[in-house]
Amino acid sequence: MKKLSARRRHPLAAFVVLLLALAATGGLYTAFAPAGKAQADETSQSLAIEEGKKLYSVGCASCHGTGGQGSSDGPSLVGVGSAAVDFQVGTGRMPAQQPGAQVPKKKVIYSQAQIDQLAAYVASLGAGPITPTKEQYNSTDANAAAGGELFRTNCAQCHNFTGEGGALTHGKSAPSLEGVDPKHIYEAMQTGPQNMPSFPDTTMPEQQKKDIIAYIKAVNGDETPSPGGLSLGGLGPVSEGLFAWIFGLGALIAVAVWVAAHTAKAKKS
Repeated sequence: MKKLSARRRHPLAAFVVLLLALAATGGLYTAFAPAGKAQADETSQSLAIEEGKKLYSVGCASCHGTGGQGSSDGPSLVGVGSAAVDFQVGTGRMPAQQPGAQVPKKKVIYSQAQIDQLAAYVASLGAGPITPTKEQYNSTDANAAAGGELFRTNCAQCHNFTGEGGALTHGKSAPSLEGVDPKHIYEAMQTGPQNMPSFPDTTMPEQQKKDIIAYIKAVNGDETPSPGGLSLGGLGPVSEGLFAWIFGLGALIAVAVWVAAHTAKAKKS
């Protein structure tokens, strides 16, 4: 029998083998790279939670409990979410100097990195509102007119229609929104701090929150003009009428007294 002749390799066989090898390598990278990235993110989050727990033990546990369960001096933090921590600590309201009807805004004592760590730890105690991204509170393309309608309907009763703030009952007050970071305004709507009701996305969608931020910037921003001159707190006819009665009527009385006094002197002479 004749021996079978050896099969000749096709000229493109080596090229095909090389392509298959590259495809296999790419497939392995695709399979393992995302898992590696996810593992790195998980490790980073775990470290943030660990560092946040240390900060919490020093600055928060005395009022809110060692596990965030709350106490007679502070409410439970289970389920408040990272947005509440970023707002309260990022505006200096927490840690509180002393208990009272309302915790005022003051100088921030933590860096943003530390605030993020605290937020990560508190968020690990229970699901809650998440700290918004810049895209969520960026109001560049928002509708300020629509935001004005929403603000006057939902917010003006306490903050007054230009966001200047106002007094509430039992020693409480609605703070001024002048110069407040848009992120903190968004977080306040998310979480409803202190006396404020919360407006989650199911009640007030993200776009409406942006519109409200745009309105606040339009009427109460650092560069907002005041065509009438003295704004008198932006309280409208109440403060304007009070100003007219006290200063306007007072000026008229003073002028009348001056005229009467000089008239009497003229008659005597």
